[in-house]
Amino acid sequence: MSDPIDIFKCLDYIRDHAEEYAQAKANRLYLEQYRKSQKALLMNQIEGAQHIREAYAYSNSEYLAVLESYKTAVEIEEKLKWLIESAKLKVEVWRSLNASNRFIDKVHT
Repeated sequence: MSDPIDIFKCLDYIRDHAEEYAQAKANRLYLEQYRKSQKALLMNQIEGAQHIREAYAYSNSEYLAVLESYKTAVEIEEKLKWLIESAKLKVEVWRSLNASNRFIDKVHT
């Protein structure tokens, strides 16, 4: 069988990583908005039809660098999110097991 759930370790993990998760989410949201600004700045660098300026912006190395940063930010945020969710689920499992154990104890007394 697996190791017993250390409820305090789970709670500590959530507390200890809350700020890191908040920063990761803030970074992702910032990059979502920055991507739009970067596209507009790049589009303003050349003259021409909308679709030509847009193609220029999307293919520009500066825009691609923003996308790479955005990808990294999403990856970090999602990893932290699911590690925290995992800790929360362990807490729920611990609660269910304890409730079941209390019920069994009542039945056998």
